[in-house]
Amino acid sequence: MSHIPQKLIPNQESERVSMIRQLLQVAFLPTLLEITDNSQQHAGHASAGGAGHFAVRIRASAFAGKTPLQCHRQIYAALDCLMGSEIHALTIDAAAI
Repeated sequence: MSHIPQKLIPNQESERVSMIRQLLQVAFLPTLLEITDNSQQHAGHASAGGAGHFAVRIRASAFAGKTPLQCHRQIYAALDCLMGSEIHALTIDAAAI
């Protein structure tokens, strides 16, 4: 597990949502990017270890010709530095533009 890059300093948007947004913007240059923090719905979920639950809806040309599994792998790779520490669960809706 890699560390969170220093450039990803949270702003007033939910700090985790902001970090996710920054990483996905850089990796995919999406035309649509919606991130929902669903962590409140899972409050007290012991196995989360303090990490959050998120839903991502993204549209980008980077997904053209890719299967859903390939798109998900690309997204997980882009968010690798947050997986486990900041992200416990991720729902993905990805498609090409």
